[in-house]
Amino acid sequence: MQICVTGVGYVGLVTAACLAEAGNNVVCVDNDAVKIAGLNNDVIPIYEPGLTEIVKHNRKLNRLHFTTDLKYGVDNSIIIFLAVGTPSAEDGSCDLSAIFSVASGIAEHMTDYRIIATKSTVPPGTAQKVTELIKTKTSVPFDYVSNPEFLKEGAAVEDFMSPDRIIIGTTNPPVREIMNQLYNPFMRKSSRILFMDPVSAEITKYAANAMLASRISFMNEISVLCEKIGADIEQVRKGLGSDARIGSSFLFPGVGYGGACFPKDIRALIHTGSLNGVEMTIAKSVQQVNVSQQRRFAQRIMDYFAGRKEQVTLAIWGLAFKARTDDVRESPAINCIRKFLDNGFRIRAYDPEAGPSALVALNGKIEHLQNGYDALDNADALVIFTDWQEFRNPDFNIITSKLKKPVIFDGRNLYNPDMVQKAGIEYHSIGRPSKVS
Repeated sequence: MQICVTGVGYVGLVTAACLAEAGNNVVCVDNDAVKIAGLNNDVIPIYEPGLTEIVKHNRKLNRLHFTTDLKYGVDNSIIIFLAVGTPSAEDGSCDLSAIFSVASGIAEHMTDYRIIATKSTVPPGTAQKVTELIKTKTSVPFDYVSNPEFLKEGAAVEDFMSPDRIIIGTTNPPVREIMNQLYNPFMRKSSRILFMDPVSAEITKYAANAMLASRISFMNEISVLCEKIGADIEQVRKGLGSDARIGSSFLFPGVGYGGACFPKDIRALIHTGSLNGVEMTIAKSVQQVNVSQQRRFAQRIMDYFAGRKEQVTLAIWGLAFKARTDDVRESPAINCIRKFLDNGFRIRAYDPEAGPSALVALNGKIEHLQNGYDALDNADALVIFTDWQEFRNPDFNIITSKLKKPVIFDGRNLYNPDMVQKAGIEYHSIGRPSKVS
């Protein structure tokens, strides 16, 4: 099948590469000439496990093409995916300017029938707005499909190739059949394609992210109570997760969620509710708990060093908002580090992939090391923000020898507190009693 994907961010690039891997001929269009030139030289602009190999493989087979020429993409496709950014506007709403701009460009270049499918996360009602916009630009027939993505950064390729479900928002039977054919290669074990109307597809995406964010914030709120009463949140988590009605996913307490999706989508859901006279009480609480959890963790560390005359140096492990990605957008690590810097702390940080992005986000105000243990030199404490696999079983003897005082603030509960204490390290984690050696 002939496919065009507009946008080479996480969603667009993964979508294009995985569709090409299934045998489709895919043209990927973006107005960023530097990114396109890089992709045409096998320079992948994001870190996502497995993505580089798929892009290179399908470029070699001439099934995956990159260009800045939108007309070329429209001319050489039957299905055109919108996968451009939809960031938050100042009022919390979803900024649809890129969606409208690309949709207008597509309309101007269409000479015969096309299916236009939106992968980007967009608020309910976008299908109607885009359809009306395109109709003002062209009389060429087309169909619109809402096809939201459900890709986890760090596992996006795996999620696309073996999805939990595919949501197709269209009421047109022939279009349903075409979209079914497109996704059939990813349904070898069982069919997980759900068809519905476009507005229901749009709200499904928001509802899914809000539910996952709610589970995270709920556990973080419970963790605060656990600290106050001397309970262990990890034991509570296991007790909750063992209930088949609840399950164990997204119940891990921590320093809060971040990334390009959850914060933005919660804001957009709240804004959408406000526009329609519905107060999204739970979504607002989820948002507030997440902000409070990050602020509380940072304050806990600053209070620990309060009154100290000499400058405090913190070793930071993890800058990305989660493991297996280089994405630092709304990362709890970045948010907390800004508070540390404002408090006069010096930061020596390490992240396997997100160092360059973090340096940009923090205006070069931190020192980024190429090895986690090197970041510990002359530091007053180790602070962990991201649950990278390489952080899970460190050499505590090295940590003890390098830190001025052996103390760890663990924002991801990676370690057994008794084991850390036996290593002679003071240990502070989330929702568990602190261990002082």
